[in-house]
This record gives sequence, C-alpha cells and structure tokens, in this order.
Amino acid sequence: MGFPVPTTLSPSKIASFRDCGLAFRFSVIDRLPEPPSPAATRGTLVHRALERLFWEVPAGQRSPEAARAQLAAAWEELQSVPDFTGLGLSADEAQAFRSEAEQLLGRYFELEDPDRVNVVGVELMMEAEVGGVVLRGIIDRLELDAAGEFVVTDYKTGRAPNISHEQARLGGVQFYALLCEQVLGRRPSRVQLLYLNDPLAIVAVPSDQSIRALQSRTKAVWAAVVRACDTEDFRPRPGPLCDWCAFRAYCPAWGGDPGLAAYAGSTGEPAAVVVGTN
Repeated sequence: MGFPVPTTLSPSKIASFRDCGLAFRFSVIDRLPEPPSPAATRGTLVHRALERLFWEVPAGQRSPEAARAQLAAAWEELQSVPDFTGLGLSADEAQAFRSEAEQLLGRYFELEDPDRVNVVGVELMMEAEVGGVVLRGIIDRLELDAAGEFVVTDYKTGRAPNISHEQARLGGVQFYALLCEQVLGRRPSRVQLLYLNDPLAIVAVPSDQSIRALQSRTKAVWAAVVRACDTEDFRPRPGPLCDWCAFRAYCPAWGGDPGLAAYAGSTGEPAAVVVGTN
C-alpha cells in the first residue's frame, strides 16, 4: 500500500531525511509529536525579538536597548506558547532561560549594525515548484545591499559548525536563494548564516554551479523519499544524534517498534523524552 508522500520539501525536511530516514518518517509522515526543547524554544524567542527589531523599530533606532525592549515583548508573547509552557520551568529556570536569550541577542550586535540593514521582509514564507517538487521555506530576513541586490540572512542560536561542515550548513540558505530566484525572479547576491552564540558569520555567494548542485541534491532526496514511501522502507541511521532523538522508543535500532509510531501520531501522544548523554 505504501505511505503517503509528503506534499512539500523544506530545508529542515531535507536535513531530517539525510540524517535519518526513520526519524523523517516519524516526524513528517506519522506526525509524531515531539516534546518541547529548551534550545529550540530559546531560538524561537531570539528569532521573534529580531523579527520585531527590524519590523517595529525604524533604522537609526535599532540599539541594544531597543532590542531588549523587543525581547521583553517577545517574552510576553511566549508565555502562552505550548513549546514554552511545556518545558515546565521554575521561576528561577525561566529567568535563566530569558537571560541566555538576552545574551544571544546582545552578541548579535557584534556581527553587524542593524541600522545599516535595508530590510525587505522578515519571516517570509516562499513556495515554488522546481523540477516537479514543491519547495517551501521561511526566510528569517531578506534585505537589499548597497547595490540594490538581495541578501538572505538566517539566524542560528546554536554552535557554529567546524570548517568541514560549513558547506552542509549553507545548504539551507542556498535553498532560500533558489526560492528567491524562482519567486522574485532575482538571485541574491549573497547568503549568510549569523551564529549568535559564537558570534560568527558564514557568508557565501550563490552561483550557477551552486544552484544546479542544490537542485540535483533536492531531486535526489525527493526521489529517495518517494521510493521509501512506496516501499515503506525508512531505515534508521544510528549515530551520535540518537542521544537526542525523541523517537528512540519506536526505533528498532534501540529495540523499539516503528508500528507504534503511527498510533501515537494519530492520538497526539508525545514521543518519549530522551535525555542526551553527550
């Protein structure tokens, strides 16, 4: 009979499938809920503060103080969000959580001057059909440089990758460059990852070669996804990431039963919480 084929691909789905086909199935096809993550939720808070900084505060007034004010507003919004309330933080833990977000926001100012950024849009959803595949993604920030060319910026609140993994991490923003070209008719002059924790900027210039390579990789992943759905063959890929996987209870590599995942997804029960050992 086969599994239903996903309707779209995004950078996160591509990365998920390449990291572990079975985890992709649990998340995308079985729609197995995952427990909230402090790191991911903190990233959401910082992203929202930066979104508000560029959309609510005019150029010339985007100071660290203004950023902290936007973080305060984003913090209030977060109080009713399940990904935050589900963390079950104590008052002291919540204060530490907010302080860590404020530190990340402060390091952003070491990377660039926001008053010099000519913003076109923030949190932009883009979708385009490329080679028979519907590609979809949300761009953190799209701006115009001094020459009037597009620049795609993606914020990261985790650790920057080592040099050997930089190109792999740039795949997501290259994906956004392709979407800009398809939707807006113009390829960005550059794409950049801003790692706030380090802080570090990783910048690349999209080229005909890089875009073609991205299209080839995306088509290959899509073909593999369709094949896995048709044959119901999503294989696990045991490795270091298993220590942080929410789906280990259903993974045969860890003695679990994948058949229970579809049931858990249909009932809305969250995946088992697994605490990393690294």
